[in-house]
Amino acid sequence: MAFQLSPGVLIQEVDLTQIVPAVSTSTGAFAGAFQWGPVNQVITVNTENNLVKYFGGPNDNTYQSFFSAANFLSYGNNLKLIRVVNESVAKNAIANASATAVIIRNDTDYNANWSAGGYGKGEFAARYPGVLGNSIKVAMVDSNTWSNSWTYYSQFSGSPTTSTYASSVNGSNDGLHIVVVDSTGAWTGTAGTILEKFGFVSKASDAKTQNGTANYYKSVINLSSQYLWALDAPAAGTNWGTTAVNKAFTSLSTAYTANLVGGLSADDSANITTGNVLAGYNYFLDDSSYDISLMITGGWTSTAVVQGAVSIAETRKDVVVFISPQITDVVNVTATQQPINVVNTRQNTYNLNSSYAFMDSGWKYQYDRYNDTYRWMPLNPDIAGLCARTDQTNDPWFSPGGYTRGQIKNVVKLAYNPTKTDRDTLYQAGVNPVINVPGQGTILFGDKTQLTLPSAFDRINVRRLFITLEKAIGIASKYQLFELNDAFTQTQFRNIVEPFLRDVQGRRGITDYKVICDSTNNTPDIVDSNQFVASIYVKPARSINFITLTFVAARSGISFQEIGS
Repeated sequence: MAFQLSPGVLIQEVDLTQIVPAVSTSTGAFAGAFQWGPVNQVITVNTENNLVKYFGGPNDNTYQSFFSAANFLSYGNNLKLIRVVNESVAKNAIANASATAVIIRNDTDYNANWSAGGYGKGEFAARYPGVLGNSIKVAMVDSNTWSNSWTYYSQFSGSPTTSTYASSVNGSNDGLHIVVVDSTGAWTGTAGTILEKFGFVSKASDAKTQNGTANYYKSVINLSSQYLWALDAPAAGTNWGTTAVNKAFTSLSTAYTANLVGGLSADDSANITTGNVLAGYNYFLDDSSYDISLMITGGWTSTAVVQGAVSIAETRKDVVVFISPQITDVVNVTATQQPINVVNTRQNTYNLNSSYAFMDSGWKYQYDRYNDTYRWMPLNPDIAGLCARTDQTNDPWFSPGGYTRGQIKNVVKLAYNPTKTDRDTLYQAGVNPVINVPGQGTILFGDKTQLTLPSAFDRINVRRLFITLEKAIGIASKYQLFELNDAFTQTQFRNIVEPFLRDVQGRRGITDYKVICDSTNNTPDIVDSNQFVASIYVKPARSINFITLTFVAARSGISFQEIGS
C-alpha cells in the first residue's frame, strides 16, 4: 500500500477483473485493381453496395478484383481493401484541358501536395485516378451569373448572394452554387444526371454556416464530395480564398462550366505490375494498424504475388492467405490435364510450405449483373468467405469445409470438378478440392493448409485456432508488462488465461489444456533478467476427414453382444 505522511483515510481499488479479450478472426484483406477510389489507402468495406460506392463497378479490366471483393462480402461483412494502380500511368481528370493530368492518390496526397493550389491544372480535379473522371462536369454560378436560363436553376431555392457570415463582417458577393454532373452517363447510365450539388457556399476562406461549420467552397468540396478536389480559383476569382472582412468578392463574368479531361485508370493487367500489387499487399505488414485474419489473392496468381502474400502472413503470424491455381490450369483445359496442371502449380510454381496458406482447386463461372455477362472467377475469395461465415455461425476452430459449412455461392459451373481419383491426387499434394454435387451444390471438400510437414497445423481449423489463442492471450499478456514478477502476478496471469481456455474447450476448440506460470519456469535467473515466462499447452480438436462405416450382416440366432465384443 502507499505510504501516508500524516493521519488520514486512504481508499484504494484493486482491479482483478482482467480477462482475455475477444479478437477479430473474420476480417478480410485484399489489394485490387478498381475503376475508382483512393490509391494506397486502406478502406474498410462491409457490403457490395459500399464496394461500388467507394471503388466503382466492374469492367473488363477490373472485374476479377471487383468480384473477388464482392464474393468475399457475400459471406462476411468486413473487408479491408486497397486500390493499386501503375502510378506512372494512372491520372486524375482535371479541368484544364491544356495541362497535363496528374495523379492525386488520396486525401493525404492532396493535403500534402495539392491543397495550396496554383498548379495550373484548372479549378477542379477528379477525386481519384481513372477514366471515370472524364465523365465529370462541374457547373458554377454566383449572384452575377445566376439566372433562370442556367441549366441547373431549378436545383436551388434562390440566388447565391452575400452570405450571412460575410455580411456580418462587412463582406459581400461571396455566394456560390456548384453542381457536379455525370456528363456522359458513365456513372449512372444516364448522361446529364446530377451527382452532387453544393448550394450557398462561399468564396471566403473563413466563411462559416450558421451552425459553425466551414462554408468555404473548397473546404466543403474537399470534405464532402465523392467526385472532386478543388484546386485553383477561376481566373475571375482574383480575391477568392481570402477572408471576408471588408471584402467585396469579384464576380464570374459568365456561368462556369468545365468537363474534366485526361483521366487514366491503368487498372488493367497490361499496366499494373507485380510490383504495384505487392506494394499494395505490403501495407498489411503493419499488424498494429490493420487487424486482419483472412487475406485473399483473388486473380493475382503470379508466383511473386502469391509468395509475397504468404510471406506477409508468415511475418504477422495471425493471417491465413487463400490462393487458387492459375486460370490456364483449369479453364479450357482437358479433364485429364487439369489435375496435372493444378498439382504442378502447387508444387513447382507456388512451391509453398506454410500453415498460413490454403489452396483450392480452381475457378468458377458466375454472372456479372453489372455488365450482363458471365465471368471466370477464382475460388479463393469464396473460401476465405466460408471461414468468415464459419466464425459467425460457429468458431474459427471449426473446419470451413464439408456439406454443413462448405457451401459456395454464385456458381454457374466449375471450370474443374475433380473426380474421386482426382481428389485423392489433389489432397495428397495439399490442394483442397471444390466439387459440384448434383442436388447439393458446390462444396469445399478439404481443409488442408500448405504445410508439407505432417502436423496438426496442416489443417486450417487448427491453424486458425492457434491464431485466435495467440492473438487473444497475447493482448492480455501485454498488461503484465512492468508488473512485479512474483507469485501474485503469476497467479493472476493463470487466473486470466485458464477461464478463457476453459471456454474454448467448452466450445469444442480444444480437448484439454494446461497453463504453467510459477516458480518452475520463472526461475530466479528469469526474474533477474526482467523476463516473464508462461507455458500454455493445448490439445487441439481435429476435424473428421475420413469416415469408415462397417455394416455386418448377422444370422438370426446370433447375439449382437457377441458380435460387438
